[in-house]
Amino acid sequence: MIGDRTKKMSIGTNSFRNRLPCVLWMAVLLGAGLLWREPTLHLSEFMSKYGGDALWAAFVFAGFAFLFPRLSTGGVAAAAMVFSVLIELSQLYHAPWIDAVRGTRLGALALGANFNAPDLIAYACGIGLAAMVEHIGRRIR
Repeated sequence: MIGDRTKKMSIGTNSFRNRLPCVLWMAVLLGAGLLWREPTLHLSEFMSKYGGDALWAAFVFAGFAFLFPRLSTGGVAAAAMVFSVLIELSQLYHAPWIDAVRGTRLGALALGANFNAPDLIAYACGIGLAAMVEHIGRRIR
């Protein structure tokens, strides 16, 4: 009886994440992130910089949610934050090969260029908001 209950809890509909919404959110976040730093939006420098970082981190959250559909929301958030911190710390490393990658538009968007500790706060905000949206969405289902 207890085994049956445990089995139902671990295989229930709430334990699996549907990947289609993850892909859709990644597309929306990618578009929003690219648009966010456009000068035509007339955002303040602060909002442009850190809002873009938060959107990037939310995209990372959605990517991890897609890759690991059985991982809890908290687990996805933790993995996304660890990844984001590692990417930010990698910006302390400036070998010619990685700086050449960072010199491309895609490389700059994915890897950033220079370490900036406040970026970590923006990442935490973006991941936290993404986790809240997912948590609320999963509770509504």
